[in-house]
Amino acid sequence: MNLRAHGARHLAEGKWEFVLWAPFQREVTLHILEPEESRVPMQSECCGYYSAMVEHLEPGSTYSYELHGGRNLPDPASRSQPQGVHGPSQVADPESFVWSDHGWKGQDLPSSIFYELHVGTYTDAGTFDAIIPQLDQLVDLGVTTIELMPISQFPGGHNWGYDGVYPFAVQNTYGGHQGLQRLVDAAHVRGLAVALDLVYNHLGPEGNYLGVYGPYFSSRYKTPWGEAINFDGPNSDPVRRFFIDNALYWVEQFHIDALRLDAVHGIFDFGANPILAELQSEVQSAAQRLGRPIPVIAESNLNDAKFLHPKEKGGYGLDGQWSDDFHHSVHTLLTGELAGYYADFGKLSNLTNTLKAGWCYSGQYSAFRRRRHGNSPVGLRRSQFVVCTQNHDQIGNRAHGERLTALVGPEAQKLAAGITLLSSFTPLLFMGEEYGETSPFQYFVSHGDQDLIEAVRQGRHEEFSSFAWVQEVPDPQADSTFEISRLDHARKTREPHSTILRFYKHLIQFRKDHSLNRREDWEIRESGDRVILALLGSEPQSLSFVFHFGDAPTTIEMELPGKSWRLCLDSSDTAWLGLGSSLPQIVRSNPASAITLQPWSFAVLERAAEN
Repeated sequence: MNLRAHGARHLAEGKWEFVLWAPFQREVTLHILEPEESRVPMQSECCGYYSAMVEHLEPGSTYSYELHGGRNLPDPASRSQPQGVHGPSQVADPESFVWSDHGWKGQDLPSSIFYELHVGTYTDAGTFDAIIPQLDQLVDLGVTTIELMPISQFPGGHNWGYDGVYPFAVQNTYGGHQGLQRLVDAAHVRGLAVALDLVYNHLGPEGNYLGVYGPYFSSRYKTPWGEAINFDGPNSDPVRRFFIDNALYWVEQFHIDALRLDAVHGIFDFGANPILAELQSEVQSAAQRLGRPIPVIAESNLNDAKFLHPKEKGGYGLDGQWSDDFHHSVHTLLTGELAGYYADFGKLSNLTNTLKAGWCYSGQYSAFRRRRHGNSPVGLRRSQFVVCTQNHDQIGNRAHGERLTALVGPEAQKLAAGITLLSSFTPLLFMGEEYGETSPFQYFVSHGDQDLIEAVRQGRHEEFSSFAWVQEVPDPQADSTFEISRLDHARKTREPHSTILRFYKHLIQFRKDHSLNRREDWEIRESGDRVILALLGSEPQSLSFVFHFGDAPTTIEMELPGKSWRLCLDSSDTAWLGLGSSLPQIVRSNPASAITLQPWSFAVLERAAEN
């Protein structure tokens, strides 16, 4: 079967080729709308493909596909939708962009510190171009990679992005394909990588016309969002090609540095060569051609090492995976919330086991799932686990979108930052976390279909039935829900936010100075029921971390190798607006000395040289 690249492609001066896979259609006509209206019958080819060649067509021209019976629909592989999801498509040539990131070598996963942001709420303007003036501050913070929530065309002007329906078209209200390219280019010039969140488990409900053209979806499997994408059924080869080409499109035409695959537990493929393994193989081939690393990271709630194991061990060979267990373990210890999926957590041992292995549940019984959950992550590298204490899901999927700043005090916030940034997992921050943003991040949409709007409203109410969140749920469709979710960057200059920002910078620099990103030689143990001790290395210049998850001062004995340890950092120090450190500058470990830790605090010690 000869698989074709989908969409409109610029071949030469003024010449464009249009390729459409539409096996459900008897005939298709290319309908050019602007600048001059014309119709071009498309040639039927093997296996449901249609094609047409057009001379003298300028970028910016609009078109649709006219189907048998006269219905006009956009191109499912449209590169631009200037009039939204129901409007005509627009020819665009991303290859014409003039890049200035020559010599950019990319960013490998172990060295990465991700900064997740939503384009529409990161600035008042809500565009790619408006982010560019903020990039220098992100460089100063010390993060390496900005991770954009999905930017494929979605209905209306504001949405989280997971309702996208044109995988190749960059959201018009964000600035379209040229705006995204300007942002990536500007980031690379400053030494920042750009990751992109891709949604290959479903498409949104409004403006989704793929099912009219061909069997893009399968009724064999159900996802929380409806029918699954057809990756392993009859006529699935062109569907697989469509999405693999999409991944390559971002790394080749937009110089994207890393791909985050949304909710891969909603991707169903039981064939001998699963789509995730094939996609990874092709992306890594592109990485070799381009001469830079392009890590592919999965979001999964399965705790299945198969996603990360190499192909020779029966895995998919992906580079990394989000660890929900890390977030849930820390969150429940800090907040005491135990409803819903938090029911499986709340004990110090959950976090201890996660720090040791990457996730906690590796085959044990899960009360929330009412079955055993997960398998062993033994053999995986620590940097393959992407961890956070805040992200768009864990904040925005609360009834009111409260950030950690609304749930716990400043000392617990610093503790969360410390255990995230000082681990040798790959850390991820959520926009605004670094200065203690207090505005919520709520769930918002801007659909045009009234029935769908009501269904979304009802769905949000039902979603929280297993949690103890009884307040009225904000209306996802209301403009106020979107507006309240914007960042207020001016807070960075005011206390306590400026000190929080300085604290995050200090932790990130400490992480880099001590190469925590590449260390595997950790020893993790508990001291009582609220303190975790983490020892890194056993030679001189090794480090010890003490994390205290208690609401009252506690005293422990420091049983560590060597004679003495020097205090590097105490989160309760008044320099960080804390209660005041009670730790000595030198801690004796042989014989062991007792130290007192303030509530919700952590300390870092470095082994002192011995004469």
